[in-house]
Amino acid sequence: QAQFVESGGDLVQAGGSLRLSCTHSGITFSRWVLGWYRQAPGNERESVAMISKIGTPTYFGSAKGRFTISRGAANDTLYLQMNKLKPEDTAVYYCNIFPSEADMWSQGTQVTVSS
Repeated sequence: QAQFVESGGDLVQAGGSLRLSCTHSGITFSRWVLGWYRQAPGNERESVAMISKIGTPTYFGSAKGRFTISRGAANDTLYLQMNKLKPEDTAVYYCNIFPSEADMWSQGTQVTVSS
């Protein structure tokens, strides 16, 4: 029953920063392309960023220029550094492999950005 575990979500003012973390006890991160996703109320889940097995990042939509996806030095943790946060970034953030696997969605972590 191992699963992804996301952490780091919080309440933050517009313009602030957060760093999200993701771990999984049952997979070897170096063997997988990984991604961050988010879902706001009333919206479909969307891709935020992905990172290749060799660490090359790709960003989607409004994440470009503000967010940074990275792998920890030991390649056992996935991070999402979020800067210049906007109210429209408010969502539950999830990690998964990329492209996502339906059976691997977990609880996510709530990010709320206030004005």
